[in-house]
Amino acid sequence: MKKALISLFAVTVLMTGCATAKTDTATPKASTAPAASADATKAPTAKSDKKVILITPEKIGVNPFFAQEDEGVKKAGKEFGVVVKTVESTDASAIEQNLRAAVADNYDLIITSSFESEDALKKVAAENPKKSFAIIDTVVDLPNVRSVVFREHEASYLLGAAAGLATKKNIVGMVAAVDIPLIKKFTVGFQEGLKATNPNAKFIVNYVGSFTDPAKAKELALTQFAQGADFIAGASAVGDLGVFEAAKEKGFYTSGQDIDRTVTDPEHIVLSQLKGTDAVAYQTVKDFVNGTFKFGAVDYGLKEDGVGLTFVTKESKSKLSPFVGQDVITKVKAIRDDIVSGKVKVENPVK
Repeated sequence: MKKALISLFAVTVLMTGCATAKTDTATPKASTAPAASADATKAPTAKSDKKVILITPEKIGVNPFFAQEDEGVKKAGKEFGVVVKTVESTDASAIEQNLRAAVADNYDLIITSSFESEDALKKVAAENPKKSFAIIDTVVDLPNVRSVVFREHEASYLLGAAAGLATKKNIVGMVAAVDIPLIKKFTVGFQEGLKATNPNAKFIVNYVGSFTDPAKAKELALTQFAQGADFIAGASAVGDLGVFEAAKEKGFYTSGQDIDRTVTDPEHIVLSQLKGTDAVAYQTVKDFVNGTFKFGAVDYGLKEDGVGLTFVTKESKSKLSPFVGQDVITKVKAIRDDIVSGKVKVENPVK
């Protein structure tokens, strides 16, 4: 996981029993944040009087996905002199309360994240049409909401392509969270990439039924291993910890999500599908400060560096596993280039 940026203020409590909050402000400095689009290369603006708040749907420590968003918002706060605060909701019921508290505190931009926040944001944003909102990783179709989504299926395609080239048994699996449309970006994208590089490979997919059940995820991974899979991708959020544990016990190979998981066990976690939530959170704040912020849906894929794969689109601190090998990486990089150029089309299974 990336190192968290240093908070300039102590942790404070926004709402007892609902959330913890961290507030940061700083004078601007030269930009070092990752670019989510061409606009991110422009010089930072002068110090802003805007106030921005990020409301996560759960505690940051539970999921690195939200930790990255926190880092991106804080980096933008430092560079543009924006007052920023991060509020961690302790449960689903707290999300709406925290959104309403942010409106009452007159934040200029209120950012939240994931499908868990959809219903609460729809209600609060509709009731406050003059207030600006943004949501990361899902779509809320309201005129005062910017929806930031990812083309995860492009990165999943690369992961599947790599698995197809690397497998020695022609049997690969995936332990996915729940069988919902969003997860099809992972399962279908992976399967299409697998077929493209190894049409003879068998694909096994099982669903945990939850985003937070490592024990069940481990059980499913062990079942897939017993069926002959030598590579089993993790796509079950916190459940991936169970997949990683099974891989270490049985000696099969696996992959993580969102951040570079290979650094924790490079012998078994040989790849990671990446999602730049830090980059898009940073870009969202930057656009708002610079006056280029627009409502509606905006998506980030391989071309915008919003998604990726370790060793292919981003280097790793860990050593490349012999199971994958440099030859596989070279071939997958060529596939990445073809997707970016439009030569290879990876369809969004949700659409």
